[in-house]
Amino acid sequence: MRQNPSFAMTDITELRRVIAQNPWATAVATGDDGLVASHYPVLLDPDRDDLTVVGHVGKPDDQVLRLGQQELLLIFQGPNGYISPSWYGDVRAVPTWNYTAVHLAGVPEIVDTQANLKVLDDLVTHFERKLPQPRMMWQAPNTEEFVTALEAGTVGFRLTPTRVSAKRKLSQNKPDSIVETVIAELEGAGEYANPVLAAEMRRAHEARLAHRG
Repeated sequence: MRQNPSFAMTDITELRRVIAQNPWATAVATGDDGLVASHYPVLLDPDRDDLTVVGHVGKPDDQVLRLGQQELLLIFQGPNGYISPSWYGDVRAVPTWNYTAVHLAGVPEIVDTQANLKVLDDLVTHFERKLPQPRMMWQAPNTEEFVTALEAGTVGFRLTPTRVSAKRKLSQNKPDSIVETVIAELEGAGEYANPVLAAEMRRAHEARLAHRG
């Protein structure tokens, strides 16, 4: 990912927030015939406070990705959307795309059966707990035999990144008045309304204003 110092994200708390809020990751590696990509939910390791993440892949994706044998790139994509130059007023401008993304790269560790069961259980709990009537992994009608068979078809991993690249491109290079206008357009009802992106922009913009004092 091409980096621009004014758009770089380096604060680990913010990186963890983006990962936690956007767990659907793209996993990229070099396969037998070139680059390959798979898509899986990936969570921050609950036992760590750094950027270590845990997840699983379904067999035979572990072989396709050569999991544990080489570097794996995990891409987490946050809020993103189209930004029209018409929102800038009567100035020379071109269309652009605002976005937030975090890239983690490293050689993942393949975890054992018990650790993989915990990864699977944590994944189910993470998403089901938000429902009024959650169905947890070990909850009936699931049985131990069923869960064991489920685990046997997956490979769990833990990745502590050795390379991190993160970018937050949210109109930081524009005057405050234009940033406010873009946020208002995204919060509106137009063709490119995007309230999630607007909230991300508002968060970043208010943090910059507070930093200025």
